[in-house]
Amino acid sequence: MPEPNSPEKESREKRPFIREKIARPPMTRKQAAGRFFAWLFLAVLGGGAAGASYAVVTPLARQYLVEQSTEESVVVTIPKDDPSDAQTGETQSAADVSLEDLTEPESGGETESEEPPESLTEEESDTETEALEDVIQAVLEDYTYSPRDVNGLYGALRDVVQAADKGIVEVHSVRQEVDWFDNPVETAGLYAGVVTASTGQEFLILTPEGAVEQADSIKVTFADGSEADGIIKQKDSISGMAIVSVAVEQLDEGTVLETTPLKLGNSYSMRQGDLVAAVGAPAGAVHSSAYGNISYVAKSVQVADGVTRLFYTDIKSNAGAGTFLINTSGEVIGWVTGAYDEESTSDLTIAMAISDYKSILEKMSNGQPIPYLGIRGQEVSGAKVLEGVPMGIYVSECILEGPAYNAGIQNGDIIVSVDGEAVSTMKDYQNRMEALTSDTIVTVMVQRRGIDEYKELEYQVTVGAR
Repeated sequence: MPEPNSPEKESREKRPFIREKIARPPMTRKQAAGRFFAWLFLAVLGGGAAGASYAVVTPLARQYLVEQSTEESVVVTIPKDDPSDAQTGETQSAADVSLEDLTEPESGGETESEEPPESLTEEESDTETEALEDVIQAVLEDYTYSPRDVNGLYGALRDVVQAADKGIVEVHSVRQEVDWFDNPVETAGLYAGVVTASTGQEFLILTPEGAVEQADSIKVTFADGSEADGIIKQKDSISGMAIVSVAVEQLDEGTVLETTPLKLGNSYSMRQGDLVAAVGAPAGAVHSSAYGNISYVAKSVQVADGVTRLFYTDIKSNAGAGTFLINTSGEVIGWVTGAYDEESTSDLTIAMAISDYKSILEKMSNGQPIPYLGIRGQEVSGAKVLEGVPMGIYVSECILEGPAYNAGIQNGDIIVSVDGEAVSTMKDYQNRMEALTSDTIVTVMVQRRGIDEYKELEYQVTVGAR
Protein backbone atom coordinates (compact mmCIF):
# COMPACT_ATOMS: atom_id res chain seq x y z
CA MET A 1 0.00 0.00 0.00
CA PRO A 2 1.20 3.42 -0.74
CA GLU A 3 2.12 5.61 2.07
CA PRO A 4 -0.29 8.38 3.15
CA ASN A 5 1.88 11.23 1.89
CA SER A 6 3.49 9.46 -1.03
CA PRO A 7 3.74 11.20 -4.46
CA GLU A 8 1.40 8.63 -6.03
CA LYS A 9 -1.38 9.57 -3.63
CA GLU A 10 -0.93 13.31 -4.30
CA SER A 11 -1.15 12.68 -8.03
CA ARG A 12 -4.44 10.87 -7.70
CA GLU A 13 -5.89 13.67 -5.62
CA LYS A 14 -4.99 16.36 -8.22
CA ARG A 15 -6.32 14.57 -11.28
CA PRO A 16 -10.02 15.28 -10.65
CA PHE A 17 -9.31 19.03 -10.34
CA ILE A 18 -7.35 19.15 -13.56
CA ARG A 19 -10.16 17.53 -15.49
CA GLU A 20 -12.76 19.98 -14.26
CA LYS A 21 -14.18 22.56 -16.82
CA ILE A 22 -14.61 26.15 -15.66
CA ALA A 23 -17.78 27.66 -17.16
CA ARG A 24 -18.66 31.37 -17.21
CA PRO A 25 -22.00 32.34 -15.79
CA PRO A 26 -24.70 32.94 -18.47
CA MET A 27 -24.94 36.51 -19.96
CA THR A 28 -27.89 38.52 -18.84
CA ARG A 29 -30.15 40.37 -21.27
CA LYS A 30 -28.80 43.69 -20.12
CA GLN A 31 -25.21 42.58 -20.79
CA ALA A 32 -26.17 41.23 -24.24
CA ALA A 33 -27.91 44.48 -25.18
CA GLY A 34 -24.92 46.52 -24.01
CA ARG A 35 -22.53 44.43 -26.05
CA PHE A 36 -24.77 44.70 -29.15
CA PHE A 37 -24.94 48.49 -28.96
CA ALA A 38 -21.18 48.68 -28.35
CA TRP A 39 -20.49 46.72 -31.52
CA LEU A 40 -23.05 48.83 -33.41
CA PHE A 41 -21.37 52.04 -32.26
CA LEU A 42 -17.95 50.77 -33.34
CA ALA A 43 -19.34 49.76 -36.74
CA VAL A 44 -20.90 53.20 -37.28
CA LEU A 45 -17.72 54.93 -36.14
CA GLY A 46 -15.58 52.82 -38.47
CA GLY A 47 -17.93 53.40 -41.40
CA GLY A 48 -17.88 57.16 -40.83
CA ALA A 49 -14.11 57.20 -40.65
CA ALA A 50 -13.92 55.19 -43.89
CA GLY A 51 -16.32 57.57 -45.63
CA ALA A 52 -14.42 60.62 -44.48
CA SER A 53 -11.15 59.08 -45.61
CA TYR A 54 -12.65 58.28 -49.01
CA ALA A 55 -13.93 61.84 -49.40
CA VAL A 56 -10.51 63.30 -48.61
CA VAL A 57 -8.34 60.83 -50.50
CA THR A 58 -10.41 60.46 -53.70
CA PRO A 59 -9.92 64.05 -55.02
CA LEU A 60 -6.21 63.87 -54.28
CA ALA A 61 -5.93 60.50 -55.98
CA ARG A 62 -7.79 61.82 -59.01
CA GLN A 63 -5.61 64.90 -59.15
CA TYR A 64 -2.21 63.29 -58.67
CA LEU A 65 -2.77 59.81 -60.07
CA VAL A 66 -5.63 59.56 -62.53
CA GLU A 67 -5.56 63.01 -64.08
CA GLN A 68 -1.80 63.22 -64.33
CA SER A 69 -1.62 59.94 -66.19
CA THR A 70 -4.39 61.15 -68.52
CA GLU A 71 -2.61 64.42 -69.19
CA GLU A 72 0.63 62.62 -69.97
CA SER A 73 -1.17 60.53 -72.58
CA VAL A 74 -2.55 63.60 -74.40
CA VAL A 75 -0.08 64.73 -77.05
CA VAL A 76 -0.64 68.05 -78.82
CA THR A 77 0.02 67.90 -82.56
CA ILE A 78 0.26 70.97 -84.79
CA PRO A 79 0.15 70.28 -88.55
CA LYS A 80 3.09 71.77 -90.39
CA ASP A 81 2.77 74.07 -93.39
CA ASP A 82 4.73 73.71 -96.60
CA PRO A 83 5.62 76.85 -98.57
CA SER A 84 4.67 75.01 -101.76
CA ASP A 85 1.12 74.56 -100.43
CA ALA A 86 0.56 78.30 -100.19
CA GLN A 87 -2.02 79.87 -102.44
CA THR A 88 -0.49 81.30 -105.57
CA GLY A 89 -3.49 83.34 -106.68
CA GLU A 90 -4.08 86.95 -105.80
CA THR A 91 -6.28 87.68 -102.81
CA GLN A 92 -9.85 88.27 -103.86
CA SER A 93 -10.70 91.94 -103.53
CA ALA A 94 -13.85 93.43 -102.07
CA ALA A 95 -14.83 94.63 -105.54
CA ASP A 96 -14.64 91.07 -106.86
CA VAL A 97 -16.75 89.81 -103.99
CA SER A 98 -19.48 92.41 -104.54
CA LEU A 99 -19.45 92.22 -108.34
CA GLU A 100 -22.30 89.70 -108.34
CA ASP A 101 -24.37 92.07 -106.23
CA LEU A 102 -23.67 94.96 -108.56
CA THR A 103 -24.88 93.16 -111.70
CA GLU A 104 -28.58 92.24 -111.75
CA PRO A 105 -30.45 90.24 -114.40
CA GLU A 106 -32.49 92.24 -116.89
CA SER A 107 -35.72 90.49 -116.00
CA GLY A 108 -36.99 89.36 -112.65
CA GLY A 109 -38.05 85.95 -113.91
CA GLU A 110 -35.99 82.82 -114.18
CA THR A 111 -33.39 82.80 -116.90
CA GLU A 112 -32.14 79.83 -118.74
CA SER A 113 -28.42 79.52 -119.11
CA GLU A 114 -27.24 79.11 -122.65
CA GLU A 115 -25.48 75.92 -123.54
CA PRO A 116 -21.81 76.64 -124.17
CA PRO A 117 -20.50 75.58 -127.53
CA GLU A 118 -18.90 72.21 -127.60
CA SER A 119 -15.58 73.69 -128.62
CA LEU A 120 -14.13 77.13 -129.08
CA THR A 121 -11.28 78.19 -131.22
CA GLU A 122 -8.41 80.05 -129.56
CA GLU A 123 -9.43 83.26 -131.29
CA GLU A 124 -13.05 82.95 -130.10
CA SER A 125 -11.90 82.19 -126.54
CA ASP A 126 -9.66 85.26 -126.45
CA THR A 127 -12.50 87.39 -127.79
CA GLU A 128 -14.91 86.24 -125.07
CA THR A 129 -12.30 86.79 -122.37
CA GLU A 130 -11.62 90.32 -123.54
CA ALA A 131 -15.35 91.05 -123.66
CA LEU A 132 -15.81 89.79 -120.08
CA GLU A 133 -12.89 91.87 -118.86
CA ASP A 134 -14.40 94.94 -120.54
CA VAL A 135 -17.73 94.34 -118.77
CA ILE A 136 -16.03 93.95 -115.37
CA GLN A 137 -13.90 97.03 -115.92
CA ALA A 138 -16.94 99.07 -116.93
CA VAL A 139 -18.88 98.00 -113.83
CA LEU A 140 -16.00 98.87 -111.53
CA GLU A 141 -15.46 102.26 -113.16
CA ASP A 142 -19.11 103.20 -112.88
CA TYR A 143 -19.55 102.00 -109.30
CA THR A 144 -19.03 104.62 -106.61
CA TYR A 145 -17.94 103.34 -103.23
CA SER A 146 -19.78 104.94 -100.33
CA PRO A 147 -19.01 105.16 -96.60
CA ARG A 148 -21.55 102.38 -96.20
CA ASP A 149 -19.32 100.06 -98.21
CA VAL A 150 -16.31 100.98 -96.08
CA ASN A 151 -18.29 100.48 -92.88
CA GLY A 152 -19.49 97.14 -94.17
CA LEU A 153 -15.93 96.04 -94.86
CA TYR A 154 -14.64 97.07 -91.44
CA GLY A 155 -17.80 95.71 -89.83
CA ALA A 156 -16.90 92.27 -91.15
CA LEU A 157 -13.37 92.64 -89.77
CA ARG A 158 -14.78 93.78 -86.45
CA ASP A 159 -16.88 90.61 -86.27
CA VAL A 160 -13.76 88.52 -86.87
CA VAL A 161 -11.89 90.37 -84.11
CA GLN A 162 -14.76 90.02 -81.64
CA ALA A 163 -14.91 86.28 -82.27
CA ALA A 164 -11.14 86.00 -81.84
CA ASP A 165 -11.28 87.95 -78.58
CA LYS A 166 -12.93 84.94 -76.91
CA GLY A 167 -9.55 83.23 -77.19
CA ILE A 168 -7.58 86.16 -75.73
CA VAL A 169 -6.62 86.02 -72.04
CA GLU A 170 -4.83 88.31 -69.61
CA VAL A 171 -1.68 86.83 -68.06
CA HIS A 172 -0.65 88.28 -64.69
CA SER A 173 3.00 87.80 -63.84
CA VAL A 174 3.19 87.99 -60.03
CA ARG A 175 6.52 88.52 -58.31
CA GLN A 176 7.19 88.70 -54.59
CA GLU A 177 9.75 91.35 -53.56
CA VAL A 178 10.68 93.46 -50.53
CA ASP A 179 11.04 97.21 -50.25
CA TRP A 180 13.81 99.22 -48.54
CA PHE A 181 12.29 98.43 -45.15
CA ASP A 182 12.04 94.66 -45.80
CA ASN A 183 8.29 94.86 -46.19
CA PRO A 184 6.86 92.30 -48.66
CA VAL A 185 5.73 93.89 -51.93
CA GLU A 186 3.86 92.11 -54.69
CA THR A 187 4.41 93.37 -58.24
CA ALA A 188 2.36 92.22 -61.20
CA GLY A 189 2.87 92.64 -64.94
CA LEU A 190 -0.01 92.34 -67.38
CA TYR A 191 0.42 90.56 -70.71
CA ALA A 192 -1.88 89.30 -73.42
CA GLY A 193 -2.01 85.64 -74.35
CA VAL A 194 -3.83 83.67 -77.01
CA VAL A 195 -5.41 80.27 -76.34
CA THR A 196 -3.98 77.98 -79.01
CA ALA A 197 -5.29 74.56 -77.91
CA SER A 198 -7.46 72.66 -75.45
CA THR A 199 -6.64 69.06 -74.57
CA GLY A 200 -9.69 68.47 -72.42
CA GLN A 201 -7.57 68.70 -69.27
CA GLU A 202 -5.84 72.01 -69.91
CA PHE A 203 -5.88 75.18 -71.98
CA LEU A 204 -2.58 76.04 -73.66
CA ILE A 205 -1.78 79.75 -73.95
CA LEU A 206 0.86 81.41 -76.12
CA THR A 207 2.23 84.54 -74.44
CA PRO A 208 5.43 86.64 -74.40
CA GLU A 209 8.32 85.17 -72.44
CA GLY A 210 8.30 88.26 -70.23
CA ALA A 211 5.01 87.07 -68.74
CA VAL A 212 6.70 84.06 -67.12
CA GLU A 213 10.28 85.27 -66.69
CA GLN A 214 11.20 85.43 -62.98
CA ALA A 215 7.53 85.08 -62.02
CA ASP A 216 6.78 83.58 -58.61
CA SER A 217 3.22 82.79 -59.70
CA ILE A 218 1.03 83.24 -62.76
CA LYS A 219 -2.62 84.22 -62.81
CA VAL A 220 -4.70 83.97 -66.00
CA THR A 221 -7.93 85.93 -66.51
CA PHE A 222 -10.22 84.67 -69.25
CA ALA A 223 -12.50 86.75 -71.46
CA ASP A 224 -15.49 86.32 -69.13
CA GLY A 225 -13.48 87.51 -66.10
CA SER A 226 -12.80 84.07 -64.57
CA GLU A 227 -9.34 83.76 -63.01
CA ALA A 228 -7.21 80.64 -62.64
CA ASP A 229 -3.65 79.67 -61.77
CA GLY A 230 -1.26 79.07 -64.64
CA ILE A 231 1.94 77.08 -64.84
CA ILE A 232 4.82 77.36 -67.27
CA LYS A 233 4.66 74.56 -69.83
CA GLN A 234 7.75 75.60 -71.79
CA LYS A 235 9.47 78.73 -73.10
CA ASP A 236 11.74 79.65 -75.99
CA SER A 237 14.25 82.44 -75.51
CA ILE A 238 14.96 82.71 -79.26
CA SER A 239 11.41 83.48 -80.35
CA GLY A 240 10.71 85.27 -77.06
CA MET A 241 7.51 83.30 -76.46
CA ALA A 242 6.23 80.85 -73.85
CA ILE A 243 3.39 78.38 -73.36
CA VAL A 244 1.32 78.62 -70.16
CA SER A 245 -1.03 75.84 -69.08
CA VAL A 246 -4.29 76.28 -67.15
CA ALA A 247 -6.07 73.21 -65.76
CA VAL A 248 -9.66 72.98 -66.95
CA GLU A 249 -10.80 71.77 -63.50
CA GLN A 250 -10.17 75.29 -62.13
CA LEU A 251 -12.82 76.77 -64.43
CA ASP A 252 -16.58 76.44 -64.44
CA GLU A 253 -18.37 74.85 -67.36
CA GLY A 254 -19.51 78.18 -68.78
CA THR A 255 -15.96 79.51 -69.05
CA VAL A 256 -14.75 76.30 -70.67
CA LEU A 257 -17.50 76.42 -73.29
CA GLU A 258 -17.05 80.14 -73.91
CA THR A 259 -13.27 79.97 -74.39
CA THR A 260 -12.51 79.31 -78.05
CA PRO A 261 -8.91 78.43 -79.03
CA LEU A 262 -7.69 80.33 -82.08
CA LYS A 263 -6.60 78.27 -85.05
CA LEU A 264 -3.00 78.64 -86.20
CA GLY A 265 -3.14 79.73 -89.83
CA ASN A 266 -0.81 79.28 -92.78
CA SER A 267 1.43 82.33 -92.85
CA TYR A 268 2.99 81.18 -96.16
CA SER A 269 -0.27 82.15 -97.90
CA MET A 270 -0.07 85.79 -96.80
CA ARG A 271 0.84 88.34 -99.47
CA GLN A 272 1.88 91.95 -99.56
CA GLY A 273 -1.24 94.09 -99.28
CA ASP A 274 -3.36 91.51 -97.44
CA LEU A 275 -5.61 92.83 -94.68
CA VAL A 276 -4.74 91.77 -91.15
CA ALA A 277 -5.93 92.60 -87.65
CA ALA A 278 -3.93 92.84 -84.43
CA VAL A 279 -5.43 91.32 -81.28
CA GLY A 280 -4.13 90.90 -77.76
CA ALA A 281 -2.59 94.17 -76.61
CA PRO A 282 -1.66 96.31 -79.63
CA ALA A 283 -2.59 99.44 -77.65
CA GLY A 284 -0.75 98.21 -74.54
CA ALA A 285 -4.03 97.14 -72.91
CA VAL A 286 -5.26 93.56 -73.12
CA HIS A 287 -8.33 93.04 -75.38
CA SER A 288 -7.45 96.01 -77.58
CA SER A 289 -7.34 95.67 -81.38
CA ALA A 290 -6.13 97.39 -84.54
CA TYR A 291 -6.43 96.98 -88.30
CA GLY A 292 -3.98 97.33 -91.17
CA ASN A 293 -2.29 95.45 -93.95
CA ILE A 294 0.97 93.70 -94.71
CA SER A 295 3.32 96.21 -96.28
CA TYR A 296 6.21 93.84 -96.97
CA VAL A 297 7.15 90.17 -96.56
CA ALA A 298 10.82 89.44 -95.84
CA LYS A 299 11.67 85.84 -96.72
CA SER A 300 14.52 83.57 -95.57
CA VAL A 301 15.61 85.82 -92.70
CA GLN A 302 18.37 84.08 -90.74
CA VAL A 303 17.53 83.16 -87.16
CA ALA A 304 19.13 80.72 -84.73
CA ASP A 305 19.14 77.24 -86.31
CA GLY A 306 16.86 78.18 -89.19
CA VAL A 307 15.22 80.80 -91.33
CA THR A 308 11.93 82.62 -90.98
CA ARG A 309 9.62 85.08 -92.67
CA LEU A 310 8.96 88.51 -91.24
CA PHE A 311 5.83 90.56 -91.84
CA TYR A 312 6.14 94.34 -91.97
CA THR A 313 2.77 95.93 -91.19
CA ASP A 314 1.52 99.47 -90.77
CA ILE A 315 -0.22 98.55 -87.50
CA LYS A 316 1.26 100.34 -84.51
CA SER A 317 1.40 97.87 -81.66
CA ASN A 318 3.06 96.90 -78.39
CA ALA A 319 5.37 93.90 -78.82
CA GLY A 320 6.26 93.52 -75.15
CA ALA A 321 2.64 93.29 -73.94
CA GLY A 322 1.76 90.60 -76.47
CA THR A 323 0.27 91.39 -79.90
CA PHE A 324 -0.85 88.73 -82.37
CA LEU A 325 -1.73 89.10 -86.05
CA ILE A 326 -4.79 87.32 -87.45
CA ASN A 327 -5.99 87.04 -91.03
CA THR A 328 -9.51 87.78 -92.22
CA SER A 329 -10.53 84.23 -91.24
CA GLY A 330 -9.56 84.85 -87.61
CA GLU A 331 -6.49 82.57 -87.73
CA VAL A 332 -3.23 83.49 -86.00
CA ILE A 333 -0.55 84.08 -88.63
CA GLY A 334 2.17 85.69 -86.47
CA TRP A 335 3.10 87.70 -83.42
CA VAL A 336 4.72 91.11 -83.11
CA THR A 337 8.37 91.11 -82.07
CA GLY A 338 10.75 93.82 -80.93
CA ALA A 339 13.86 91.80 -81.79
CA TYR A 340 14.41 93.65 -85.07
CA ASP A 341 13.58 97.18 -84.01
CA GLU A 342 17.23 98.27 -84.00
CA GLU A 343 17.87 96.77 -87.43
CA SER A 344 14.76 98.27 -89.03
CA THR A 345 14.98 101.76 -90.48
CA SER A 346 11.23 102.05 -91.02
CA ASP A 347 8.42 102.91 -88.65
CA LEU A 348 6.58 99.70 -89.54
CA THR A 349 5.79 96.99 -87.02
CA ILE A 350 7.58 93.66 -87.52
CA ALA A 351 5.91 90.32 -86.84
CA MET A 352 7.28 86.79 -86.95
CA ALA A 353 5.39 84.43 -89.26
CA ILE A 354 3.90 81.48 -87.40
CA SER A 355 4.34 78.72 -89.99
CA ASP A 356 8.11 78.68 -89.46
CA TYR A 357 7.58 78.00 -85.73
CA LYS A 358 4.85 75.35 -85.71
CA SER A 359 7.27 72.51 -84.96
CA ILE A 360 8.70 74.57 -82.09
CA LEU A 361 5.23 75.43 -80.78
CA GLU A 362 4.32 71.74 -80.86
CA LYS A 363 7.29 70.84 -78.67
CA MET A 364 6.53 73.71 -76.31
CA SER A 365 2.87 72.65 -76.06
CA ASN A 366 4.01 69.19 -74.95
CA GLY A 367 6.48 70.59 -72.42
CA GLN A 368 9.53 69.52 -74.42
CA PRO A 369 12.70 71.66 -74.57
CA ILE A 370 13.67 73.06 -77.97
CA PRO A 371 16.97 71.59 -79.27
CA TYR A 372 19.64 74.20 -79.92
CA LEU A 373 23.01 74.18 -81.71
CA GLY A 374 23.37 77.94 -82.08
CA ILE A 375 24.31 78.82 -85.65
CA ARG A 376 22.93 81.26 -88.18
CA GLY A 377 23.44 80.15 -91.73
CA GLN A 378 22.25 79.77 -95.28
CA GLU A 379 22.41 77.02 -97.84
CA VAL A 380 25.20 77.10 -100.40
CA SER A 381 23.80 78.09 -103.79
CA GLY A 382 24.15 75.99 -106.90
CA ALA A 383 26.41 78.63 -108.46
CA LYS A 384 28.82 78.37 -105.52
CA VAL A 385 28.80 74.57 -105.76
CA LEU A 386 29.91 74.85 -109.38
CA GLU A 387 32.79 77.03 -108.19
CA GLY A 388 33.98 74.25 -105.90
CA VAL A 389 32.29 75.21 -102.64
CA PRO A 390 30.98 72.11 -100.80
CA MET A 391 27.21 71.64 -100.67
CA GLY A 392 25.78 72.27 -97.21
CA ILE A 393 24.91 75.04 -94.73
CA TYR A 394 27.30 77.97 -94.68
CA VAL A 395 27.75 79.20 -91.09
CA SER A 396 27.49 82.98 -91.28
CA GLU A 397 27.53 83.29 -87.49
CA CYS A 398 28.34 80.85 -84.74
CA ILE A 399 26.41 82.30 -81.80
CA LEU A 400 28.65 83.15 -78.86
CA GLU A 401 28.68 80.51 -76.10
CA GLY A 402 26.27 78.32 -78.04
CA PRO A 403 26.78 74.53 -78.23
CA ALA A 404 28.33 74.72 -81.72
CA TYR A 405 30.63 77.57 -80.66
CA ASN A 406 31.76 75.71 -77.55
CA ALA A 407 32.46 72.60 -79.62
CA GLY A 408 34.82 74.51 -81.93
CA ILE A 409 32.72 75.22 -85.03
CA GLN A 410 33.64 78.57 -86.57
CA ASN A 411 32.15 81.25 -88.81
CA GLY A 412 32.70 80.29 -92.45
CA ASP A 413 32.46 76.54 -91.84
CA ILE A 414 30.07 74.57 -94.02
CA ILE A 415 27.95 71.99 -92.20
CA VAL A 416 27.53 68.93 -94.43
CA SER A 417 25.90 66.46 -92.01
CA VAL A 418 24.26 66.36 -88.59
CA ASP A 419 24.11 63.12 -86.62
CA GLY A 420 24.97 61.11 -89.71
CA GLU A 421 22.36 62.71 -91.98
CA ALA A 422 23.47 64.90 -94.89
CA VAL A 423 22.13 68.46 -94.98
CA SER A 424 22.22 70.47 -98.18
CA THR A 425 19.33 72.90 -97.63
CA MET A 426 18.00 74.86 -94.68
CA LYS A 427 14.91 72.66 -94.75
CA ASP A 428 17.16 69.60 -94.33
CA TYR A 429 18.93 71.29 -91.46
CA GLN A 430 15.70 72.29 -89.70
CA ASN A 431 14.33 68.76 -90.11
CA ARG A 432 17.46 67.39 -88.43
CA MET A 433 17.10 69.93 -85.62
CA GLU A 434 13.52 68.80 -84.99
CA ALA A 435 14.73 65.22 -84.58
CA LEU A 436 17.41 66.09 -82.01
CA THR A 437 17.01 65.88 -78.24
CA SER A 438 18.52 68.26 -75.69
CA ASP A 439 21.49 67.06 -73.61
CA THR A 440 22.50 64.45 -76.18
CA ILE A 441 25.79 64.40 -78.09
CA VAL A 442 25.63 64.48 -81.90
CA THR A 443 28.31 64.36 -84.56
CA VAL A 444 28.48 67.42 -86.80
CA MET A 445 30.65 67.19 -89.92
CA VAL A 446 31.90 70.46 -91.41
CA GLN A 447 34.05 71.48 -94.36
CA ARG A 448 36.57 74.19 -93.47
CA ARG A 449 38.44 76.14 -96.08
CA GLY A 450 42.21 75.88 -95.95
CA ILE A 451 44.91 77.46 -98.03
CA ASP A 452 44.33 75.31 -101.09
CA GLU A 453 41.26 73.20 -100.36
CA TYR A 454 38.42 72.40 -98.00
CA LYS A 455 39.16 69.99 -95.19
CA GLU A 456 36.53 67.83 -93.48
CA LEU A 457 36.39 68.10 -89.69
CA GLU A 458 34.28 66.22 -87.16
CA TYR A 459 32.87 67.76 -83.98
CA GLN A 460 31.00 66.24 -81.06
CA VAL A 461 28.36 68.76 -80.04
CA THR A 462 26.20 68.56 -76.92
CA VAL A 463 22.73 69.69 -77.96
CA GLY A 464 21.47 72.54 -75.80
CA ALA A 465 18.00 73.95 -75.11
CA ARG A 466 16.70 77.33 -76.24
